Amino acid sequence: MICALFAYGNAKQIVKFLDRLDFSLLNESEDIIKKELKGFYYRFQKEIDISEFFITIKRLKEIDSLENLFYQGYKKENSIIDGLNSLITTIISQNSFKSHGYNFLIGSPPTLKSKSTYKRYNIYLRWMVRDDKLDLALWKSVNRADLLMPLDTHTFKISKQIGLLNRKSYDLKSVIELTQKLKEFDENDPIKYDFALYRIGQEKILDDFK
Repeated sequence: MICALFAYGNAKQIVKFLDRLDFSLLNESEDIIKKELKGFYYRFQKEIDISEFFITIKRLKEIDSLENLFYQGYKKENSIIDGLNSLITTIISQNSFKSHGYNFLIGSPPTLKSKSTYKRYNIYLRWMVRDDKLDLALWKSVNRADLLMPLDTHTFKISKQIGLLNRKSYDLKSVIELTQKLKEFDENDPIKYDFALYRIGQEKILDDFK
């Protein structure tokens, strides 16, 4: 989840930053976390944002697994939005620290009116739930048919360009609309098209056919 939530910006810079992180710090004391993460920063996140984020995730690990925390919301109606609401609400409850960088990293509990697409959380869920050469299938309690598209600007643009998405706003409702459209092709695994759509958009392949 840490890797997913830092997955914004330039891909090379994301990997460079994540390669420097010592994830074993999640097993250390909060004082050691603060000491070892001195000098670390990434885009909107200052040193204190990153150390407090690690402290939050450490506290989270001590109360339950991320899968169980997500499942508490998801299980009622097999709703990814309800699952994320449960997970993010619990994350926020573990630490009273607030800042622009910290809040950006964690986000807020989603509603159908959310302007965010929750791309980073949805790509994390894709990694955890789906089972193929790209994804890890570490979670067994969530059905891949319920996953939502990890919509980013590339996927948003290409989906509108090829007629998969009519909505003009880049928000959670667009995520739901695109996911529902993709279910027409595969109702059991609509998110399998994510990587292909992303790469077509990123590489601007269709720009030559305008």
